[in-house]
Amino acid sequence: MTTASAPPATAETPQPPAPAQPPEPPATPPLRVLLRYARPHRTVLLATLLLVLAASAAGLVQPLVAQHVLDGLSDGRGVLGPVLLLAALVVLGAGLTGLQSWWQQRTSERVVRQIRRDLVFRLIRLRVPELDRRPPGDLISRVTSDSALVQNAATEGLVMVSNGVLSILGAVVLMGVVHLGLLGVTAAVLIAVALVMVLVLPRIREAVARAQESVGAVGAALDRTLGAARTVKANGAEGRETERAGDAIEGAYRAGLAGARYVALVKVLSGVSIQAAFLAVLGVGGALVAAGSLEASALIAFLLYVFYLASPVGSLVAGLSMLQQGLGAVGRIEQVKHMPVEDDVDDPRERLAAVAAPGAPPVEFRDVRFSYPGRAPALRGISYTVPGGTQTALVGLSGAGKTTMFALLQRFHEPASGQIRIDGVDIATLPRSEVRRRIAYVEQESPVMAGTIEDNLRYAATGASDEDIAEVLRLTRLDTLIDRLPDGLRTEVGNRGVTLSGGERQRLAIARALLRRPEVLLLDEATAQLDASNERALREAVDQAARRCTVILIAHRLSTVTGADQIVVLEHGLVRAAGTHAELVEADVLYRELASSQMLVSEGNEDIGELADVPR
Repeated sequence: MTTASAPPATAETPQPPAPAQPPEPPATPPLRVLLRYARPHRTVLLATLLLVLAASAAGLVQPLVAQHVLDGLSDGRGVLGPVLLLAALVVLGAGLTGLQSWWQQRTSERVVRQIRRDLVFRLIRLRVPELDRRPPGDLISRVTSDSALVQNAATEGLVMVSNGVLSILGAVVLMGVVHLGLLGVTAAVLIAVALVMVLVLPRIREAVARAQESVGAVGAALDRTLGAARTVKANGAEGRETERAGDAIEGAYRAGLAGARYVALVKVLSGVSIQAAFLAVLGVGGALVAAGSLEASALIAFLLYVFYLASPVGSLVAGLSMLQQGLGAVGRIEQVKHMPVEDDVDDPRERLAAVAAPGAPPVEFRDVRFSYPGRAPALRGISYTVPGGTQTALVGLSGAGKTTMFALLQRFHEPASGQIRIDGVDIATLPRSEVRRRIAYVEQESPVMAGTIEDNLRYAATGASDEDIAEVLRLTRLDTLIDRLPDGLRTEVGNRGVTLSGGERQRLAIARALLRRPEVLLLDEATAQLDASNERALREAVDQAARRCTVILIAHRLSTVTGADQIVVLEHGLVRAAGTHAELVEADVLYRELASSQMLVSEGNEDIGELADVPR
């Protein structure tokens, strides 16, 4: 038998320096990112802008036509033609506005669809360390609320700003045609207000960024509570969790109010600017009319243009506010773009190129070292070999590094140094998709996905036949459960498998793993929630699986692994000893203490393995 090397547990091996972190990519200006989202839809957005400008042009001409109507009335000429033209312009402007609104909304929905697809694609492929340190609720809020802000800014906001700027320029030209002096008065008022807005608008972006972070905190608080609802209720912690979520909501409220204050101030300034311009033009223009240097109809036409400015100025201000809100959300979305992802999990070409080893391959750990960020080393130089087609059990006190080894074997994390080999091939040279295709993993918590029992069974073996499913159900003794259920395999298991007992979830997770027919089967406390009868059945199923795959088990209940081909004892991230159950009882103090505490050996160190099947 191939056994593990066992350096002394007291040896402190020098740790290699932590790998250098890759430099952060240079930040892309938020406005450029926003324009990048809009670029694929530039043709439709340009057409939308042209419709807006056409509608604005129809509005711009209306004061001039109204001036002709007034002049015609004062001169006694016929006004039927100008009146009909004015009515046609009104109808045309309304029709163009409606068509533009439809195109714009449709484009807006397409933009947010693509943003959310990109975010979901990356979030599902985030590396495990990144997922471990970020609350799921915060990540979800980036897909929902942040993307909606970017959606509005990348379409409606850009169109509104463009329309506002061009319409104001057109109005200014025509106002200059009517009277240059009054145009100067209007411009002076508007420029003064614009300078104030330049100071206020950037504050909106900052306030929105803070508000969106607060919304993410609310989602994180809810995810924490709803994800452990039974724990919360069993401990009477509803009040404390409500208070915690309430604090997050209060933070979001305060951040939202800060943004609302700036938006309200901008709206006030835009409204005041038009009113101030109107009063200034009315005063100066009235004096000019009284002096006889300006026709009354020209003053009326100019005042109509001032009123007309209210719409493009409002459009410009609203568009700028929307842009600032979108730019605040862009930063959070771009953070996701820079989070490390697993980019080799779904490339079919790589899977086809990888050659799977026939049968049950050996698994080797060669001087593997690993540390979690900010913590003491979890593995300090692990070396051992699991022969192909055998069962190897990992035992030891909590924190010895057992689950960490499983995480490294599946490339959830990468070792700081050393190699992990399957059938002689360093798994670091294989795509993650290929590594995980060859391995089936039963987690300690035995998570079950929302859906039916059949959905969960076929989760990683979509092409499994009905005969294959029947076989794994028999092996895991789930067949009797299925027979009792009215809907059989189509029974819904509820969110996170809430309708199943702990043992049923565990057996379902094991059946799902066996259905994949893996080359390597990892079982992390896979029988912890089973009674003695079902535990014995599962041990028989594992024995059968070991005939066609390599099995590695983590066990605290030594009764489940006394028959393993090899038992590796871990302590403080090192291999302390390795051998069979009988060998370790004789040779290793720690293992003997563990076995004695579980009544597997007598006080005289005599092996009493016949008690292995007694429930604990």
